[in-house]
Amino acid sequence: MASPHKTEKTVRDADNSIVFKMRPKANKILIREAIEELYGVKVRKVNITKVSPKKRFVRGKHGLKPGYKKAVVYLKKGEKIEM
Repeated sequence: MASPHKTEKTVRDADNSIVFKMRPKANKILIREAIEELYGVKVRKVNITKVSPKKRFVRGKHGLKPGYKKAVVYLKKGEKIEM
């Protein structure tokens, strides 16, 4: 697991979900086990999306901002992770 991904949209916490930036090799099973072990909570489900690399143009040079994998972790009712 890499780190929690906090933005205005992810912090709203409307449906008891938390977003994490993940390593490229992580899958749903590994993510579920890691969250339950690290934070001591029960996970209801995990959704994964890949964020594609973005093109950048800085100081006359073209480049890429690297892509990453993002996991939305939904917790069971009554569970909460303090950040």
